[in-house]
Amino acid sequence: MTTLRIGIIGGGAWGTALGHLAARAGCETLLWARDPAVVDAINERSENPRRLAGCQLDPALRATNRVADACAADAVLLVVPAQQVRAVATELSERVAPDTPVVCCAKGIEMATGLMMSEVLATASPGTMAGCLSGPTFAAEAVAGTPTAATLALPDPDRARQVADALASRYFRPYISTDVIGAETGGAVKNVLAIACGIAMSRGFGENTRAALITRGLAEATRLAVALGGQAGTLAGLAGLGDVSLSCVSRQSRNYRFGEALGRGETVADAERNAGGVVEGRHTAAAVVLRARQAGSDAPICEAVDRVVNRGKDLDRAIADLLGRPLRSEHGGEPPA
Repeated sequence: MTTLRIGIIGGGAWGTALGHLAARAGCETLLWARDPAVVDAINERSENPRRLAGCQLDPALRATNRVADACAADAVLLVVPAQQVRAVATELSERVAPDTPVVCCAKGIEMATGLMMSEVLATASPGTMAGCLSGPTFAAEAVAGTPTAATLALPDPDRARQVADALASRYFRPYISTDVIGAETGGAVKNVLAIACGIAMSRGFGENTRAALITRGLAEATRLAVALGGQAGTLAGLAGLGDVSLSCVSRQSRNYRFGEALGRGETVADAERNAGGVVEGRHTAAAVVLRARQAGSDAPICEAVDRVVNRGKDLDRAIADLLGRPLRSEHGGEPPA
């Protein structure tokens, strides 16, 4: 087993969970959080009642409000909302050593630019070895010891293996990949698909509809990943099929609950306010559509969600338009004659 110093940037639910997992795996782990109350709760009681109420954390996990201290690590896990990654990465750029892997754990695409998180890191912190950790991972279950697996992608396979070995434990299995773009695409698109599935189930459409949305949505994610230089096989793995399946069937997903609320007739503002945290899929929907258009990749489900959550389109009209699209071959192109 490899022992590393791990810095965690972000004191939300998943950042705290990753800190717990790293500490339990034997890593010297320091978590940075902006909120002094979170820092104190972790250091004094090994808990984060604001984000993971009732979850007992590994006592070896320590927290700080000094970002430079968390950056003095062998690997840094960046666990902040996707739309905050640029600002935080800029702050880290002078504090993280050039050869230190920075693994982004946010699942989204930057709204203003359509860039993936690794691409944001490359522009905000040039020279950074940017990676991605993505997969079917609910934070509370991971802390509770539920067997959990994820994709850890870095461009250097040796460094990917080193970080994965350090984080691995009996209950957490990071699988290694060099396809950073593919893993990021799956993690971003799944949040949009979770909204679509929440809407569908709330409207009473049933499991046939959910299965169709998962399957055709995964096809959208795969097309986009390949168009951006990723590998189709990555989307058949944990960062694609695994994450899509989890988020599209469980009410633990904020994006799914947000979609349910929209399906019940709540306004976008009310649904987002009641979701219990950041609804990444709402912001990501517009960015997915932007990037898909730039890449010439068809993304009808993501476009429908974007029109509803960001552009005020009537939900019933959006559903009718999606179902009324021309028939086509399942694997692309025009239907056979």
